[in-house]
Amino acid sequence: MALTAGMFASGHRTPRLGIDLAGGTSITLEAVNEPGQPNAINKTNMDTAVDIMNRRVNGLGVSEAEVQTQGDRNIIVNIPKGTNSEEARQQVGTTAKLYFRPVIQREATTGAATPTPSASPSGSASPGAGSASPSASGSAKAQDKVSGSSASPSAGATSQGRAVTDALKADASPSVSSSPKAAGSPSPAASGSADPSAAAAAKQYATLDCNDPKQRAVAGRNVKTGETTVACGKDGKVWSKFLLGPVDVSGTEIKKAQATLNTQGAGGWQVDMTFDSSGAKKFADVTAKLAQRTTPQNEFAIVLDDEVVSHPYVQTAITGGNAYISGSFTQKEAQSLANMLSYGALPLTFKEQSVTTVTAALGGEQLRAGLLAGAIGLALVVLYLVIYYRGLSLVAMASLLVSAILTYVIMSLLGPAIGFALNLPAVCGAIVAIGITADSFIVYFERIRDEIREGRTLRPAVERAWPRARRTILVSDFVSFLAAAVLFIVTVGKVQGFAFTLGLTTVLDVVVVFLFTKPLMTLLARRKFFADGHKWSGLDPKSLGAQPPLRRTRRPAGPAAGPADPKEA
Repeated sequence: MALTAGMFASGHRTPRLGIDLAGGTSITLEAVNEPGQPNAINKTNMDTAVDIMNRRVNGLGVSEAEVQTQGDRNIIVNIPKGTNSEEARQQVGTTAKLYFRPVIQREATTGAATPTPSASPSGSASPGAGSASPSASGSAKAQDKVSGSSASPSAGATSQGRAVTDALKADASPSVSSSPKAAGSPSPAASGSADPSAAAAAKQYATLDCNDPKQRAVAGRNVKTGETTVACGKDGKVWSKFLLGPVDVSGTEIKKAQATLNTQGAGGWQVDMTFDSSGAKKFADVTAKLAQRTTPQNEFAIVLDDEVVSHPYVQTAITGGNAYISGSFTQKEAQSLANMLSYGALPLTFKEQSVTTVTAALGGEQLRAGLLAGAIGLALVVLYLVIYYRGLSLVAMASLLVSAILTYVIMSLLGPAIGFALNLPAVCGAIVAIGITADSFIVYFERIRDEIREGRTLRPAVERAWPRARRTILVSDFVSFLAAAVLFIVTVGKVQGFAFTLGLTTVLDVVVVFLFTKPLMTLLARRKFFADGHKWSGLDPKSLGAQPPLRRTRRPAGPAAGPADPKEA
C-alpha cells in the first residue's frame, strides 16, 4: 500500500519505456584521428570510447541507453525517450579535452567591460551552448597544498596562503576595454613563444562575435596545442571572446576530479582537481609567470572542448598540484563537470555524423506479440492450476496478482529514481518470472498435500509443510537471482534490462510467498471449505489417497479363551 501510494504521490504512474517501445534519439558518431596520431582509430581505443560513453549515459547501468560500435570507426548511441536526450548527447559527443591556456586578450562581445572576478583565481563555471559542463556561474580557486577538499592552506605555505587570502579580500576588478588595444596587443612575451599563428588568431579575434552561435561553433576548432587561438566563454549571461596563447597544461595531467561539498566559508558544491607530478610542475611554472603580469594577461583560461569555462587571475605561484573549481554549483552540476574531467579525454575525437528520431512502431508490434505470448502462457498456467489444484488455485492467482502489482509499482518508481526503462527483454524477464513465481506456490501446495496424505488435518499440515517448502523455495530463488546478477554484471544494454527484471521479480517472489501466500494459507486452513477437505478445495484426503493414521488396539485382559468344544481342541 505504501509503495502504491508513493507511486501516485510522485506522479509517475507508468514505467518509463525503453527506446524500442517508446522511441527516442539515435546518434551516430564517427571517430576522427587526432593530429599527429594517424593510427589512433583501432579496436582498443574504440572499445575504450564505448566503455566511457556507456558509463556517461547509463549512470547505474539500468537506463537502457545503448552504446555500440558499427564498423571500424562509428559508434551508435540510442537514447530512449524520457531521458534528457540533449544532456546525454552532450555527454557522448563531448571529448572532454581540457587545456590551460594563458589569456592574451578578452572582452565582452556586447562591447561592455568584462570585470575580472574578485576571487583568486576565479572565473565562470558556466559553459556555453553545446558544452557538457554545468550551466552555472561559479569561481575557481587553486592552492599550493590542499588536504582533501579543505580550503585552508597548510602551515608550510603560510606566506603564500596569506597572499592568496589578501587577493580574495581585495576587490581587484580592473575593467577590460572592449577595444583590443586597450587590453594589450598579443606578443610573443604574452603567448609564451614567437607563435606564427598569433597574427592569424589576432585577426580572427578582432572580428569574432561570440553572441553568434555559428561563430562560437567554429571558434578555436582544429587549432594545435602549440598555437595561439581564439575561444568564447560565458560570464554569467554575457558572452566574452578570448585570445589565448599555446597550451601550458593539459587536462590529461589531471589525476583526479570529484564533486565535494565544501562546508567552510560560503560553502557549496565544488569540483576538486589533483594534478599528476608533471601537471603540478607545469601548473606551478605557469602561475609563477602569470603572477608577474597585469590584467588580463595574469589570467589563465580553462578551456574545455574549445570553450572557456573559467579564466582565473593569478597573483602568486601556486604549487602542490591541487586545485578546485567552486561557485554557484548545484550538486548535479558539480557532479556533471567532475564526471567529464574524471573520465578524461576520449582516446579519439568524435564528430556527430547523424542524429535521428527513432519511432516505436516496430517495438510496439513486438510488444503486442510478446504480451500475447505472455497472456497465453499465463492462461495455460491458470488453467493448469484450476484443474489440478482447484480451490488452491485461488491462492496462487491472488499471489500472482499481488506480485504483478508490486512489480508494476516498483518499475514505475525506479524510472525516475535510477533511470530504469522497460524494454522488450525486460518484458521477457517479467514473463519468465510468472513461471518462477508459480513454481514457488506449487512447491508449497505439494508439501501441504504430502502432509495430508500422511493422515494429518489441514491446520497442522499447513504449519508442518512450511519449513520444508521454505527451504526449497529459498534455494530455487537464490539460484535464479544469482544467474540474474551474473548476467547483469557481465552484460550491457538490453540484456541488462532482462537480467534486472528477472532479479527484481525473483526477490519479489520471496516477499510475496513469505508475507502473503503463507499467511493466506494459514487463514484459509480455518475455513470449513478447506479444513474439511471439500472435493473442490484441492485438499480432499480421499482424492489425495490419504491413509488414516495407524491406531494401536489393546488386547483383552484375563486367560485366553479356548475352544468351546473339547473335540475341537
